[in-house]
Amino acid sequence: MSQQPNKYDNPQFFEKYKEMARSKYGLAGAGEWHELEKMLPNFKNKRILDLGCGFGWHCLYAAEHGASKIVGIDSSVKMIEVAKSKVESPVISYFVQNMEDIDYAANSFDVIISSLAFHYVASFDDICVKAKKFLVDGGNFIFSVENPIFTAYGTGDWYYDTNGKPLHWPVDHYFNEGIRKAIFLGEDVYKYHKTMSSYINTLLKHGFKITKVVEPLPEESKIASMPDEVRRPMMLLISATL
Repeated sequence: MSQQPNKYDNPQFFEKYKEMARSKYGLAGAGEWHELEKMLPNFKNKRILDLGCGFGWHCLYAAEHGASKIVGIDSSVKMIEVAKSKVESPVISYFVQNMEDIDYAANSFDVIISSLAFHYVASFDDICVKAKKFLVDGGNFIFSVENPIFTAYGTGDWYYDTNGKPLHWPVDHYFNEGIRKAIFLGEDVYKYHKTMSSYINTLLKHGFKITKVVEPLPEESKIASMPDEVRRPMMLLISATL
């Protein structure tokens, strides 16, 4: 969404986002991390590109695990400001830029990662074109997005009964890909719905080999405290190689 201001640079919205568990506690506060971490390759001496790096938690993780070069890209000025304010690392560089606009030489990176960012981008095909160019042969591409079942209807919320109890999760217009308006942290947020087959077939079209697909449940120890999270998938994690 390079033509629109980044929602995360709205001061009111950003203050709410900063209070989320994943913002305050990093990877430990991210509900999908227990599964995503298993999908990551060995970062030792690898060059990493993080698309939509946010507060830089994944960049810091890569640095702690031996990456030789890490580039974090995010279109939010406020996100990058927070990322830069964290522990400095000589191997990490952060840039304010739309991921649709980035360009690097062929074979510039060994691993590309992205966390919950591609549903803000209209064309996943364009992302895959760039990823294929930037990655070395045998390179890794690992990302998470909001699950297509979560984004299809677009509101990002349940249907409730008169007592406020969640009745069911609405899924409608699933095959009608495109922009959706959701309410997130009390604000209007625009995202792009894509089907599961679009994500998978676009990767295959560009020569990627899919190594794992996960629709993560909460950690087992947390399921009892969040029973509604086992009723529908919220996220989709995919790992692939060239």
